[in-house]
Amino acid sequence: MCFWATCPLLMCLKLLAESVCLLCGVSIGYSTPLTMIDSSSKIKKGTKGDASVLRPTCLTAVPLILDRISKGIHDKVSKGSDFTQALFNFAYRYKKTWMKRGFDTPLMNRLIFGQTRQLMGGKLRMVLTGGAPLSPDTHELIKICLCVQVIQGYGLTETCSCATVMDSEDRSTGRVGAPTTVCDIKLVDWDEGNYRVTDKPFPRGEIVIGGDNISPGYYKMAEKTKEDFLEENGKRWFRTGDIGEFHADGAIKIIDRKKDLVKLQLGEYVSLGKVESELKTCPVVENICVYGDPTKQYTVALVVPNQSNLNKLGEKLGFAKLNFEQLCSHSAVEKAVLQEIGEHGKKCKLEKFEIPAAVKLCTEVWSPDMGLVTAAFKLKRKDIQDRYQHEINRMYAS
Repeated sequence: MCFWATCPLLMCLKLLAESVCLLCGVSIGYSTPLTMIDSSSKIKKGTKGDASVLRPTCLTAVPLILDRISKGIHDKVSKGSDFTQALFNFAYRYKKTWMKRGFDTPLMNRLIFGQTRQLMGGKLRMVLTGGAPLSPDTHELIKICLCVQVIQGYGLTETCSCATVMDSEDRSTGRVGAPTTVCDIKLVDWDEGNYRVTDKPFPRGEIVIGGDNISPGYYKMAEKTKEDFLEENGKRWFRTGDIGEFHADGAIKIIDRKKDLVKLQLGEYVSLGKVESELKTCPVVENICVYGDPTKQYTVALVVPNQSNLNKLGEKLGFAKLNFEQLCSHSAVEKAVLQEIGEHGKKCKLEKFEIPAAVKLCTEVWSPDMGLVTAAFKLKRKDIQDRYQHEINRMYAS
């Protein structure tokens, strides 16, 4: 069974892949981030999530979904005894070591990771992901704990969802694979962000994709079409706005995005998307939007907290009687969350100026229905900023 963890037909990739499944007679299951696993927020206690009921063999999901599965695995392990946690950590390190050498660990898979596999029904063997950068830590954890092959790809609606895809034998993380045979990819210097094709050890620059799979342009948007599309020697090219670097084996790593780059008051450049990708792996964070004011020296963040982990944090602080909304509005809880994010950011090797200096905890889960995220759960920064402008001003004023 092919299992969709986000709304189908709203992305070019989903439309194409779903059509192939239907033509080949493959069963398809549908889910949402709020009902996917047993511990999801919209699943009644004592009942099962969609994955446990459908038991899929192939999962297609955006990175946000995999981050939530990762948190579900951490929650399941943390509920065990000290011995169980120590055994799991040993098995994790052991399997990670041998996977880097190209080997699998069938005994560990059966005895230790068989329980974590049940989180997604126990039959999952492949995960396909795209739509946003996937954190290397999440990529590694999903591969190890679910005993699956994780294949990351890259493409855009303007390129018919096709650009690059990882090789099935690629054991690396954090990369999106090599270009497909249907298109050509080149890098173009972006001087403002200091990315150039002459950079060492890897060429860096804006990714430009060309080929027959490129759209003719945007419907009734001549100026936007002229800005993003160009013709060279009879071939159409599309400027993606994504910054990538080519590795020696031909694979590409997405390292930045032009629209996500903010220059702070002291001249430091902050890649908001990169920072968010790292901080989403923090256990207390369900979703996060980092905002940088060019007239200030630091960034701030709007955080949708993980409800169960926030409740645990509240108990540690002595606020066990407060509900979720009250915890989110409590200044002491905000400070504790900020400290957790700061420590996690240091572990992820973020620079000091990249780590938010203030946070606002949001009680509402951002969904496509609210208009704050796309169908692929990408942040709509302008809409989020408009909705929370008062809170952003408050964070900077404090």
